Amino acid sequence: MNIAYAYFFLDPGDAEKAIQNATAHKRVAPELMLLQYYVAFVNGDAAGMDRAAAVAQGKPEVEDWMIHSQALVAARSGRLQAAIRMSRRALDMAQRAGQRERAATYESAQAIWEALFGNGSAARQRATQALELSKGRDVEYAAAFALALAGDLPRSQSLAGDLEKRFPEDTSVQFNYLPALRGLIAVKQHEPRKAIERLQAVGPYELTVPPIDFNSYFGGLYPVYVRGEAYLATTQGAEAAAEFQKIIDHRGIVFGDPVGGLAYLGLARAHALEGKTAEARAAYQEFLTLWKDADPDIPILQQGKAEYGKLK
Repeated sequence: MNIAYAYFFLDPGDAEKAIQNATAHKRVAPELMLLQYYVAFVNGDAAGMDRAAAVAQGKPEVEDWMIHSQALVAARSGRLQAAIRMSRRALDMAQRAGQRERAATYESAQAIWEALFGNGSAARQRATQALELSKGRDVEYAAAFALALAGDLPRSQSLAGDLEKRFPEDTSVQFNYLPALRGLIAVKQHEPRKAIERLQAVGPYELTVPPIDFNSYFGGLYPVYVRGEAYLATTQGAEAAAEFQKIIDHRGIVFGDPVGGLAYLGLARAHALEGKTAEARAAYQEFLTLWKDADPDIPILQQGKAEYGKLK
C-alpha cells in the first residue's frame, strides 16, 4: 500500500502496477480501493471510477470515504449540488458509525469548496458545524482555511492560534497549516507581500503530503495555491503562473480536491497579467471545459466566464 501511494504522489500512472500486485496477492485494503478510484480519475477512466466505487458499496470500512471522494471530484468540476448530496451521505454514514472526527472532516471539506466558489455564508455555516463535531487538528485547520477564504478573519486567526498552542512540535502544523493560514489571512487583509513572506517557511516542504491530504484526500498544496493568489494580488503574473502550474503538475498530491480545477483559472489570470493572451485563453478554456456541467449560479464560474469574455 505504501509503495502504491508513493508512486501515486510522484506519478499517478505508476501506481497501477503496485495495486495489481496487491490484488494478485489478495491484499486489498480499504485505502487501496480508494486509490484505485483516484488512479481511474486521473486517467479520465469513468468506467474504472464506477467499478472502484461499486466495490466499496456495503463495506463500512471504506464506503463513506469513497462517497466523500466522489463528492470531491464532483465539486472539482463545479457540480456543487451533487457534491453536497454525496458529502451529506458520507457524513451521515460516518456519524452513524460513531466516527465524529471523520464526519467533521467531510463537513470541513464542504466548507472549503463553498468558500473557494464564493459562497461565503454557506462556507461559514459548514465550518461552524464541523467544529461542533470535532476540534481535531485537521478539522480545525480546514475550518480555519474555509473561514479565512470566506472573510471571517477573526475566527480563522483564533483557530490558527489554537493550532499553534496545541501542536508546537507538529511538523505539518508548523510548516504547512500555519503558514498557509497566515498567508491566506494576509492576502485577505490586502497584504499580499506579507503573505509571500509568511509562506517562506513552507518552501522545503511544499510538495509534501500533509495529514489532511493523506487521510482525507483534500488539502494538498494549499500553501502553493495561497502563494499563487498572493502573486496575483501583487500583479506578478509569471510567478503566479508557476505556482498554479505546480498544482496542475502534481495531481497525485491534489487527488480530487477542487483546488485542482481552480488552478486552471488561476493560471489563466496569471497569463492575462503577463499579457500572454493566447496562453490565458487556453487556460480559461481548460477551466470552462472542466466546468461545462457545473451549476450555473456559482460565483467563481460567473467570474471566470466574464473574464474570458473580456479577454476575447
